[in-house]
Amino acid sequence: MTFSVKDLGRSPGSMRTVEDTIAAPAELGVALIGAAEGSEVDLELRFEAVHEGVLVTGEAFVEINGECGRCLEPIEYELTADFQELFYYDAAKASEDEEAEQYMVQDDFVDLEPLLRNAVVTALPFQPVCREDCEGLCPECGIRLDEDPDHQHEVLDPRWAALGGLLGTTADTADQSKNSVEREES
Repeated sequence: MTFSVKDLGRSPGSMRTVEDTIAAPAELGVALIGAAEGSEVDLELRFEAVHEGVLVTGEAFVEINGECGRCLEPIEYELTADFQELFYYDAAKASEDEEAEQYMVQDDFVDLEPLLRNAVVTALPFQPVCREDCEGLCPECGIRLDEDPDHQHEVLDPRWAALGGLLGTTADTADQSKNSVEREES
């Protein structure tokens, strides 16, 4: 994902726009969601020569695929990620200006892969969901709660199970009581 900036000639004020489609690099995403490796990424770029280097401004249009963090249903949508970064000509000037990660023009080329990766990954949701009101999965049996909103399990705290047996409220005790009543009625 390198682009030549030789035609800008280190002449502040010179500019060039580029529209290109590239293949998505590996690991352009996070655990649950991201762009598939090799999928198309459409770029609209503007390269501007400034005194310190080349200012790259652009938009990336990426097809995102993943799964919902609550119900594991597939998610697909198109993401538009904006970015702008200065690629320095001189490493000394770069280290003087800021302490953050700096990008450099190397042999009249700029490498946009780290810039694209930062823009896309930071725009992805931390916990992707198929819908904001997605109920997710039942933690007991795994059924989708959206399909059965009244779904529930009777959960008896195991610490109280012995006391429940004394009162005759456990399922086994209830079945035994029912059977003994039926025998007495017969």
